[in-house]
Amino acid sequence: MEYNEIDIKNGIRLHSINTQKFKTNLISVILTTKLDKENVTKNALIPVILRRGTANLKTQEEINKKLEEMYGASLDCGLDKTADNQVLKFYIESVNDEFLPHNDENMLKQSLENIFEVVFNPYLENNYFKKEYVEQEKENLKQIIEGKIDNKARYALDRCIEEMYKDQPYGLYKYGYVEDLKNIDEKNLYEYYCELIKKCKIDIFVSGILDDKIEDLVKNNENINKLNERNPEYIMPDIKPKKSDQENVVQESMEVNQGKLIIGLDLSLDNEDLRYDAMIYNSILGGSANSKLFQNVREKASLAYTASSTYYRFKNNILINCGIEIENYEKTLEIIKQQLEDMKRGNFTDEEVENAKQGIIAAIKSIDDEQDTEITYFFGQELSNNKLDIDAYMERVNKVNKQNVIDIANKISINTIYFLKN
Repeated sequence: MEYNEIDIKNGIRLHSINTQKFKTNLISVILTTKLDKENVTKNALIPVILRRGTANLKTQEEINKKLEEMYGASLDCGLDKTADNQVLKFYIESVNDEFLPHNDENMLKQSLENIFEVVFNPYLENNYFKKEYVEQEKENLKQIIEGKIDNKARYALDRCIEEMYKDQPYGLYKYGYVEDLKNIDEKNLYEYYCELIKKCKIDIFVSGILDDKIEDLVKNNENINKLNERNPEYIMPDIKPKKSDQENVVQESMEVNQGKLIIGLDLSLDNEDLRYDAMIYNSILGGSANSKLFQNVREKASLAYTASSTYYRFKNNILINCGIEIENYEKTLEIIKQQLEDMKRGNFTDEEVENAKQGIIAAIKSIDDEQDTEITYFFGQELSNNKLDIDAYMERVNKVNKQNVIDIANKISINTIYFLKN
């Protein structure tokens, strides 16, 4: 696998991943913009509106027909929240030309043309988005937003983050808010889309069996040519020490069969290199089946159906997630806090550190097993401007020792304890 990047224009970057492992090309166009309350709901609408039709393929049916003609290519879009940014993603996957019966079809060129058409050349009526499409997608988005309470585990996690980042961008729900939908119409949504395309960070990822023509294919595309240079408006993740002096306890009641306990931890890190130590810490605490939380809260004490933790490296947070019987709240909280104290005191073994390192290294080695995972990996590096190839990444993880993990444990404080109960 060979990775290269080049600026097509200021603020628009092409990333090529030349790999022989797959029979497909995967192309992703990623738009990154600042999270803010005013536009979060509009950003959530834009990918699904663009997926409905383009200037040349006016309906979803026409788009799907075109994909079928491309030997069953697939097109998808999505939305993420990464650091204090909202990330709009568009993907097209198609068979590589080497595996087609006629090798003169240039499927890569067709794929680039079609995804650029979807993102940058939308279908318009009366110079704005099609009213019918906007109204339909507003209703669909309303159902997504209102339906977030259906997945209680995800809802509890989102609510804990919302409490931890109250009145801050990261506390916003990535799909926006129902109350904002009523003020969005085909005119102001299109006007906002035009501003977004002028100002956002644009990353184009191409993964597959590539040659040196890929740069020209992108540069010479008419939809790319019409894009302006920009100083992209997005937030580069910044490592800042974070320490909570007081635990914020939030309890909510809902009709649930199982209590959801989420504990948000702050990490007082001031150095980007410490994130590797934090990865090992998280793995030992709750990031694997042999972790402290899994073994002590779930297996030994039988207090939880699930007990795990996740490291949010762009925000210097670890979130502990437990599904418990509601009456076990106090006992579960006590045992979790004990695990945090044990980690501070170094009550874990060198073997646990090595096992955590090997688990993480195994995951790193699997990055190039899937094209979308590769793209996610390189996009994370692009966003943080922390460029590290996979071998160097594994080498850095391997250097972590027990004392490094103890040091991380003593940089951790509880920010928020959120409990969803009946």
